[in-house]
Amino acid sequence: MSEEHPARQAGLASQRLVLAGEREAWLALFADDAIIQDPVGISPLDPSGEGHRGKEAIAKFYDTVIAGGKVRFEVDKSYACGDECAFVGEITTTERPGLPRTVVDLVAVYRVGKDGKLASLRAFWEFDALLEKLQASPAS
Repeated sequence: MSEEHPARQAGLASQRLVLAGEREAWLALFADDAIIQDPVGISPLDPSGEGHRGKEAIAKFYDTVIAGGKVRFEVDKSYACGDECAFVGEITTTERPGLPRTVVDLVAVYRVGKDGKLASLRAFWEFDALLEKLQASPAS
């Protein structure tokens, strides 16, 4: 998989920085008016279903959803076209106090603007499936 496509580069950089816990560098990848929908639609992580728009909302998303655990991406395939790249794989989250290790299958779509900054991140995964896994697993 070639890393030359700008959206693929931005998506891979996002994944690396999340794994490294580099909050400020991760936030710097996003345009000022960017939006994150993770997961897409209404969920406890996004009760309105409208996403987290703008740097302040994206920073809050990082602090409440990403921080506090170790997040690892396993990408099976990616498809880059236009100004977007879709990554197919899974996310494993560990080291969250009181919660078990979780694995979520997903498709994450990153879109970049002409400046190469991330304009959007849309992650397609099933929140209910995650809840079922959490309820079936003892806390670590």
